[in-house]
Amino acid sequence: MTTFNDNRLHADPGIDGHHPHHDVPISSEGATPMQRDRATTIFEKGAAGRRAFVAPKLDVPEADGGELLPAALRRAAPARLPEVSEPELVRHYVKLSRRNFDLDTGFYPLGSCTMKHNPRLHERVAAMAGHSRLHPLQSPERSQGALELMYNLERALGEVSGLPHVSLQPSAGSHGELAGVLLTRAFHEDRGQTRTKVLTPDTAHGTNPATVTMAGFEVVKVGTNPDGGVDLDDLRAKADEDVACLMLTNPNTLGVFDPNITEIAKIVHDVGATLYYDGANLNAIMGKARPGDMGFDIVHFNLHKSFTQPHGGGGPGSGPIAVSDRMKPYLMNPRIVRRDDGSFDLDDHGYEKSIGRLRGFQGNYGCFVRSYAYICSLGAEGLTDASETAVLNANYLLAKLREHGVADRLPLAFGELCMHEFVLSGAPMKKDLGIKTLDLAKRLLDHGYHPPTVYFPLLVDEALLVEPTETETRETLDGFAEAIAKILTEAGEDPQIAQNAPYTTPVRRLDEAAAAKKPVLRQPL
Repeated sequence: MTTFNDNRLHADPGIDGHHPHHDVPISSEGATPMQRDRATTIFEKGAAGRRAFVAPKLDVPEADGGELLPAALRRAAPARLPEVSEPELVRHYVKLSRRNFDLDTGFYPLGSCTMKHNPRLHERVAAMAGHSRLHPLQSPERSQGALELMYNLERALGEVSGLPHVSLQPSAGSHGELAGVLLTRAFHEDRGQTRTKVLTPDTAHGTNPATVTMAGFEVVKVGTNPDGGVDLDDLRAKADEDVACLMLTNPNTLGVFDPNITEIAKIVHDVGATLYYDGANLNAIMGKARPGDMGFDIVHFNLHKSFTQPHGGGGPGSGPIAVSDRMKPYLMNPRIVRRDDGSFDLDDHGYEKSIGRLRGFQGNYGCFVRSYAYICSLGAEGLTDASETAVLNANYLLAKLREHGVADRLPLAFGELCMHEFVLSGAPMKKDLGIKTLDLAKRLLDHGYHPPTVYFPLLVDEALLVEPTETETRETLDGFAEAIAKILTEAGEDPQIAQNAPYTTPVRRLDEAAAAKKPVLRQPL
């Protein structure tokens, strides 16, 4: 008899969605077919000799494998492969896919990540043979359509950002950050300057200080004022001749647009530093304001966020950068150019000050196709409408939460209104009801909603960072607000319900600290 840990198997929830407080380990003999399936790997299914596919006979002469491969590269024993039928194989992986939360089946208000709907039209365009089957080593002469698309995308991103020179190379937002900091280093070195510090607000995304360190600079944090913006006095005190750059997100992670951005740019430029725009929150201002007009020298885009395509779990991503005229000489090579005869080419000649190439080929091309399709579908007015709706949805959801009377337990951390996202503090909830932000997040899963981002940004106690995005309906936002209110009411009667949640998911609450410190990365043989 095999006994499974109750983190993996549990009895079905009752009709009210609650689970008994006393969990009992379930044996394989006593488990239902669904429960047994939860605990079974593909190797534990099937039977000896069962096949999902039979290869056709060889249509080439047989060869001696011993002669083709050196002994060190040959297997000592046949590969251990599952022996299952095609229906077993399909059912297994489809069931696994349904165990994960996904945007196609539920609301995903993950703050700072912009998990909005990806239009299926973009997938159809990206799947066209001319895009999906184009080999990365194809010559420019035979890749004119792809180069034209990339050239036009660069022009569009330059217009959106207010910075005319664009490179599509970076593979993700963090990679775009690294490109921007390396451009800053090249800019100062070209002037014979050695600067050692980069300023980052204490509301910055975690990749900002990581990027600064990776690029060899010292991270210097800048404080936040009571309104949620940059503390100007702290900025003035720390902006000196050793500062290479200020990395800033506007609106920031608190969902606050900094009204002092012009003064911030002046302070930074007056000491000879560059101003870098983390474009993670660009979807709040597209068509309404441009970083270049605010005084930024460098911008990175999260194409997979602001311009909608599936992301998360490691990819795919794309983080192009746009720069001002003074940063153009240092952009990466090769560059997409349009010749006098109208043809397109990849040019890497005559750019002696360039920081060179940051990756193989020209970037994640499928992301380019989807983003260009998004921009062409919406146009300038549509991009503006998307930003306005993102801000409207966030403020509507904030108002609905207040309407449900949860503001006393989950107050807004800064200000009265927000841009595209907002940060609530669960500190009063923890004190009054005995449940933490993590408990609330886990209980939301039982209501069918993915939790918002928790415990970030770090300067907010028991932070809950919520971003509804522009693609959600009013009814969805109403339901989410009602679920929050129900959980708080429930916690007032019995906080243990939230403390032990979730109950309806395939996997119960895990020891997340242990999982991070001692991860189990593979199934024991």
